[in-house]
Amino acid sequence: HGEEGKNPQKPQGLTSKQQKARFTKERTGDLATACRISEYKQSKIERSIEMVKLAVNKGVRFEYLLVDCWFTCADLIQFITSRRIKCHLLGMAKMGNTKYQTCLGTIKASDIIAKLSKSKSVKYNKRLNCYYAQIDAQYAGRKVRLFFCRRGRKGTWNALLTTDIKLDFFQAYRIYAMRWAIEVCFAEMKGLLRLGKSQARNFASQIAAISITMMQYNILSYIKRFEAYQTIGGLFKQTINGTMKLSVTDRIWQMILQMVAIIADMFSVDEEEIVKNIIANNEKCNRIEKLYEIMKAG
Repeated sequence: HGEEGKNPQKPQGLTSKQQKARFTKERTGDLATACRISEYKQSKIERSIEMVKLAVNKGVRFEYLLVDCWFTCADLIQFITSRRIKCHLLGMAKMGNTKYQTCLGTIKASDIIAKLSKSKSVKYNKRLNCYYAQIDAQYAGRKVRLFFCRRGRKGTWNALLTTDIKLDFFQAYRIYAMRWAIEVCFAEMKGLLRLGKSQARNFASQIAAISITMMQYNILSYIKRFEAYQTIGGLFKQTINGTMKLSVTDRIWQMILQMVAIIADMFSVDEEEIVKNIIANNEKCNRIEKLYEIMKAG
């Protein structure tokens, strides 16, 4: 997506000289590249809504749309809750100035958790090793449920928002953890398949390079899925623990529960930031993975 930036004198952070030096090419409106260019200029929220519409029209059905805090907004909430298919939004919410209508008043997220803490509504869970609280609210004309979670007594509060008011904290926590598969996917494509490393100046070439990388990743993931099975008597023993090799997502989930939770609690830091740093650095991630395998074998 093309971010214009806040400075109108330097759109996309470029000076007039840099803009003139950019490679340009005239394209007819019937080309697929022209469609990509129009999408490039859309806002991320508009494009995300169009992508979900396309998926639904293609027959894709889902229970939850998982998003990070940049996409948890009124437009997306209203769009998801207006669908005929039964689906919900579950995403991180910013601890900013957005106000929610609650039984405690129309207040922002930081004030909500402050009042919940004073009223002793915050609970501690040993299994997840975190403090948490929840409250129902009204936002963008829709009923939503807010979950708050933090590591340690001095940790930073994080908020989750869902349109499914039947969801409890543990279900929301586990479902949202699936979103890490996206982070792992991009980390592997960047580290192993050189996503984003194309030096081509042509926009169409860049789109082609990204598309080819995506297809490569899907093919490799498909092969890995079936090669990881062990057969006994000609049958796949899917129900026996350990028959299928753990995917990277499963390893990330185990690290969240077993290692990151301990570190976050010890230093009263944000668990999500720790996991982001682990995923962002393949070398460190591999070291932790090897250490985990040694500890497991011992």
